[in-house]
Amino acid sequence: MRLRYLAALLAAAICLSGQATISPRGRGAADEPPPLPHANIRVDANLVLVPVTVLDPLDRMVTGLDAENFQVLEDGVPQKLISFGSEDAPLSIGIVLDTSGSMGNKLAISRQGVVEFFRSANPEDEAFLVEFNDRPEMVVPFTHNLGDIQNRILSARSKGSTALLDGVTLAIAAMKKATHPRKALLLLSDGGDNHSRYSESEVKNRVKESDVQIYSMGIFSGGGDINDDPALLSRLSELTGGRHFEVGLRDLVDVAAKIGIELRNTYLLGYSPTNGTRDGKYRSITVKLNPPRGMPKLTASWRRGRFAPTQ
Repeated sequence: MRLRYLAALLAAAICLSGQATISPRGRGAADEPPPLPHANIRVDANLVLVPVTVLDPLDRMVTGLDAENFQVLEDGVPQKLISFGSEDAPLSIGIVLDTSGSMGNKLAISRQGVVEFFRSANPEDEAFLVEFNDRPEMVVPFTHNLGDIQNRILSARSKGSTALLDGVTLAIAAMKKATHPRKALLLLSDGGDNHSRYSESEVKNRVKESDVQIYSMGIFSGGGDINDDPALLSRLSELTGGRHFEVGLRDLVDVAAKIGIELRNTYLLGYSPTNGTRDGKYRSITVKLNPPRGMPKLTASWRRGRFAPTQ
């Protein structure tokens, strides 16, 4: 049954994204290990959840891997996986939209990108909308009616400066009210910041403290615009196990759809840390792949670390 389920998930991903994926070699029923609990039903104070995206050499998503194909280390110490999920579990999503003056004609195509991103949504997903220019604003709080967000974006107007880091800070704070273990931000911007109260180092610390994946789309003009800063979006995304995409206006909608599909094909690994010291210190996380024999070289993206609790 499990193999049939994974096959159905694989077929759905191919239909939606137009990308091929790789499946591991089959095994006999006698070799099948007892399945780990699904991550979306094991949520407690001692459980650390690590979203992992796996890609093949052609940058295509790889589905169908099992828990035995992953190894998690915290500060270099191997951890035992106690939960594993690869199903299309509900998400808590934050749309973080740049509405500053530098976006100009980029704003209209950004709206279309958000609509396309939501096409792969799970009926149980919840989402909010943060817009930022001179300052960030929570425009639509958490809702299950994604149409509310799409309608609100239609009235967005491009003006003012760019408080990107403040926008991310507000979105990370809003995620504390999320009801699902899987949390992700979709950040659409030209990547520049010229008006934030928070510094990049402050925001990066907040990102490290959260368990939110950031997928960013840098909509760059390529003409040396003073606000173009691809590296800022990349630095924020890589910390979380998300990804950054540099896009042009022509391919923004397709990339938004790709991100939506990728979020539905992310593995969620759960472990109870062997180091239970509540010292508030940062713990680095490393994920190693043990792919089935005969597969090409695979690459993984994952949440790079966590802060230990203090109490």
